[in-house]
Amino acid sequence: MRRWIGALFAVGSLCFMLGPLPGFIQLVGSAADGAVFFVGSVFFTSAAFLQFREADVGTVDWRASMIQLVGTVFFNINTFRAMQQSFDTSNVDRLVWAPEAVGSICFLVSGVLAYLEVRDGGLRRAARTLEWKISTVNLAGCILFGISAIAGYVVPKTGDVLDLAAANVTTSLGALCFLIGSLLLLPEPAAPTG
Repeated sequence: MRRWIGALFAVGSLCFMLGPLPGFIQLVGSAADGAVFFVGSVFFTSAAFLQFREADVGTVDWRASMIQLVGTVFFNINTFRAMQQSFDTSNVDRLVWAPEAVGSICFLVSGVLAYLEVRDGGLRRAARTLEWKISTVNLAGCILFGISAIAGYVVPKTGDVLDLAAANVTTSLGALCFLIGSLLLLPEPAAPTG
């Protein structure tokens, strides 16, 4: 199951890395770009659902994966809306994927919980295990997605995105972090020796 989770997260990450790259929207058009983000969000949600199902009920890991799953659903809703707008509007001069603040907050909370879990709930120095590496790179991705949500804020008075370039860069970098974390999940962990 771990490989499936890693593979699904990897595909979702690739979509979120590709979507905001400079020139991609001009190359494929806003409708296709919106679809890339939506497809990526569906892969994220599929992986998050499997991860949630695998977690032991009531544990910190279960709570973190539940919050992450909720965050992915918010991204599904947001990217679906953005995709619909790009299909409905022929001349779109805006960020196709406006980062969803609630989804980003869920990701951040989930990332912090997972990071603290591998540190046994404390802030003391943790062993550099595979789980520590995954949780650290994923937390970095969560922070970058949070920055993206702030930079992607649409100023109501002007209708302009606060900082489109920063939103796009931090979305791609956050997705890169998630891609690294998902690729670290792919190898099966070594069986404990007795």
